[in-house]
Amino acid sequence: MALDQAILEAASRGESPPTLRLYSWQPPCLSLGHAQPFEDVDPARLAALGWHLVRRPTGGRAILHTDELTYSVAAPATHPDLSGTVLASYRKISLGLIAGLEHLGLEAEVQPEVKLTEAERANPICFEVPSSYEITSLGRKLIGSAQVRRQGGVLQHGSLPLAGNISRICLALRFESDKERAAASQSLAQRAATLETLVGRPVSWDEAANAMAFGFAEALGWELSPGEPTEKELERASHLRAERFAEQTSSLRPDIARRAS
Repeated sequence: MALDQAILEAASRGESPPTLRLYSWQPPCLSLGHAQPFEDVDPARLAALGWHLVRRPTGGRAILHTDELTYSVAAPATHPDLSGTVLASYRKISLGLIAGLEHLGLEAEVQPEVKLTEAERANPICFEVPSSYEITSLGRKLIGSAQVRRQGGVLQHGSLPLAGNISRICLALRFESDKERAAASQSLAQRAATLETLVGRPVSWDEAANAMAFGFAEALGWELSPGEPTEKELERASHLRAERFAEQTSSLRPDIARRAS
């Protein structure tokens, strides 16, 4: 999260190029939307599971980062594919995601704009809440995304579950009873799915990451080249980690940072 924020700041100032970053998490980490209450989490259960906790700079609801691919797009708000309304930029980015899934042999679709009910707004789980221009396949949610705009820049995060039990997130959230937890788990399993479930075969992180990079290049015409975070980005991320994320630590595996010109 700190590195994404650092890249956003640098890109918004024109010090770094627009960036598509692809990464995963180790150990598993529960991320909350920037305005989501910590009360949605059961601290004792979270600790027992050995999962970490972090708050995203983007909005949305809780996501469990394990056995998945996380993408982030950071660019100036003046970028031709990201300027205009938030929903318009969501739609643009979704074209790259759809194309990436096609490279993995999966047909997916972008959902139309939706308006949430009060009950849906209160739901703590991202993958159980419908959202405008989310990515679905065979009627089930596959990629959940959220966006923030600040300091002249745009940052959008998203999660693509690759494998595992899609309902595991319920183990670390607060519910009034075990019956309510079980009902939430069952509902989530019906509404969302992993990539492995939908394509009928295991998909490695590397395969998924390469497919997404190809998808963005193909659908949006981005000229991508592999790159590493700059020294300034790493220094800023270290400062942010100590300043804002000290109580919400997470450890990331080595990532692929792809720059878009």
